[in-house]
Amino acid sequence: MRRILPSSSHRADVVCLLCPPRTRGEFLTELFGVSRRSQARAPALHSIVLLSIEKLIYGGDGLARTAAGLDGRSMAVFVPFVLPGEQVEAEIRQEKPGFARGNVTRLIEASPDRIEPRCPYFQRCGGCHYQHIPYERQLGFKAQILRETLQRIAKIDLKDEIRLHPSPPWNYRNRARLQVRTAPEFAVGYYRFGSREFLPVRECPISSPLINRIIARLSELGGLECPPSVEEVELLADAGDEQLLAWAFCRGDAAKDDLLRWGEALRRELPYLTGVSFFSLRHRTEEDSAPDLRTIAQSGAASLRYRTGNHEYQVSAGAFFQVNRHLLDELISVVCGGVSGDLALDLYAGGGLFSAALAKNFHHIFAVEASQTSLPDLRHNVPASVKVVGTRTEEYLRSRPARKRPDLIALDPPRAGAGKAVTRSLVELGAQCIRYVSCDPATLARDLSPLVAAGYRIEEAHLFDLFPQTFHIETVMLLAR
Repeated sequence: MRRILPSSSHRADVVCLLCPPRTRGEFLTELFGVSRRSQARAPALHSIVLLSIEKLIYGGDGLARTAAGLDGRSMAVFVPFVLPGEQVEAEIRQEKPGFARGNVTRLIEASPDRIEPRCPYFQRCGGCHYQHIPYERQLGFKAQILRETLQRIAKIDLKDEIRLHPSPPWNYRNRARLQVRTAPEFAVGYYRFGSREFLPVRECPISSPLINRIIARLSELGGLECPPSVEEVELLADAGDEQLLAWAFCRGDAAKDDLLRWGEALRRELPYLTGVSFFSLRHRTEEDSAPDLRTIAQSGAASLRYRTGNHEYQVSAGAFFQVNRHLLDELISVVCGGVSGDLALDLYAGGGLFSAALAKNFHHIFAVEASQTSLPDLRHNVPASVKVVGTRTEEYLRSRPARKRPDLIALDPPRAGAGKAVTRSLVELGAQCIRYVSCDPATLARDLSPLVAAGYRIEEAHLFDLFPQTFHIETVMLLAR
């Protein structure tokens, strides 16, 4: 017998879980304002609850609450693929101290905003979260989540409007990382939502047309006898979506000759594929978004040229590069525009996306990057006025001798953010301007807090929607003191 539990009829405005999934447990006590000992008991696993969705939270879920129990407490429940105001029946699939997770089993009352998703794999594939929401509404929800996250974690109230930078909502990705299966038959795909289970696909509507042609053609060709040691393939299209670079991640038993044979076969059948690199498999982590890679074999080119409005970048296989092919020029303009001087620091510089542009307005630039995969691109892409420093940002700032105060500091850290050591150094450096590029609102809020406390003010807040149809939020904060 399944238990059906009613939802709460009241809105708990003081409760909002806005942290990324990996930090939800850590922030639970702070956000809910109760100790773990006193938190309400979660609904029983696999019970059915009736829920009213209050709002969307960072991570893609909707927030709802069960009715108050005998102790007067209700329980937060997080449900994917919903909209605020919807009434749903949900099955509890996971219990945690202080909250639970559920899946919709029946949509009782749909939002008038709900639309049909474009992708046939939506809700099965783990890549997209918002295809049931009109694009303009997606932007509004993301702005609200960003604003609430900054208020909740850092007590920062964005008095001015967040400047939105929308993207074409489809076919925007210049990059895709696909899982590969060779048995019982060849297929490429993604992980199923909420699992590591393989989901074969033949199209991806958020990826560029050229990437979709590759996906379809690989399926038609049956993989061209892909070696079983190949487990993942990543594709990067150039700015014109005319040429493509690929790299494959392989198990330790990979035979170089087999990999080279497959690489040559791919290049013969796919004339727009300029090169295939083969790396030993190493799974990325949140903190290590562009790990250094060990090359096993190389077929054809190991890099491609990526042209933006004013610059051309060399991008090597395995190196980090922004994935939205429509907003690069706009992003560079906001981060690098309207400021000039003698000295600028570009921290977490990657392949030099910002350093190359900053070189027009600053006499001296120090570009700091730790990844050995990205360093050759960085050195190639910047002029002589840019001093490339191959070390971790923390180490550079710790060992940097006392010199002239920077006029500008630009930083684009990974999802884990800059952290205490870096923000402490930024305060000590006392640059007049800081341009912070973030892909995670929670770590952004954490890093902004000490900067604001030290006297920096937010002059402009920009939300770049580099990832339509997903919950991901890219933010650029322009700080001054």
